[in-house]
This record gives sequence, structure tokens and C-alpha cells, in this order.
Amino acid sequence: MKENVLTRYRVMAYITAVWLLVFTVAIVLKYGFDTGDTMLISQIHGVLFIIYVVFAFDLGSKMKWPFGKLLWVLAAGCIPVASFFVEPKITQEARAHLAGVRGAPVKAEA
Repeated sequence: MKENVLTRYRVMAYITAVWLLVFTVAIVLKYGFDTGDTMLISQIHGVLFIIYVVFAFDLGSKMKWPFGKLLWVLAAGCIPVASFFVEPKITQEARAHLAGVRGAPVKAEA
């Protein structure tokens, strides 16, 4: 597995999480306060989520995750703020895997 597989996943995890929060706020505004429209935001989030699923599946297949873990990671893209908690754990695990494969020390998270 290459570092860029992890980087793609990390970038899409954060982008998808932010757009999900924006979508959630838009839904609250639309249905709670009868203002705004969610069509464009929902479509953008939908496209970003599909890309996230592809990158998460790619990372999971290269890390040889069991199916349950892959579902857990994919579900994080559907629950507001969940990606902000799941992504650092997955990154730590993937970096340890990369270090083990290369025999190099694990890089510290900044």
C-alpha cells in the first residue's frame, strides 16, 4: 500500500464530513425555520460521498479489513461529525501498517 491511498482517504473523509455538516445545517434551516433550499448541497454531498466510498473501499481492501470494519468506516461518512473521530484512528492504524511493511518508524500525527 502506498501513502497516497491513505492521503486520498483522509482528504475525502474531511471534505465529506464538512459537507455533511453543511447539509445538516441546511436541512435544519429548511424544515425547522422554513428557509433555504437543500438541493444543490445534497447533490454536492452525494457526489463527494460516492468518492469517499471508493477511496475508503480502496484503503480497506489494501489494509485487508474485515467487512464489518469497512461498513463502520463507510457509516462514518453518513453520521455528522463521526468522520472527525474515525479518521484519526484509521490514519494511525494505516500508518502503523505502512511502517510495518517498510520497516520504518511510525510518523507522529501533527
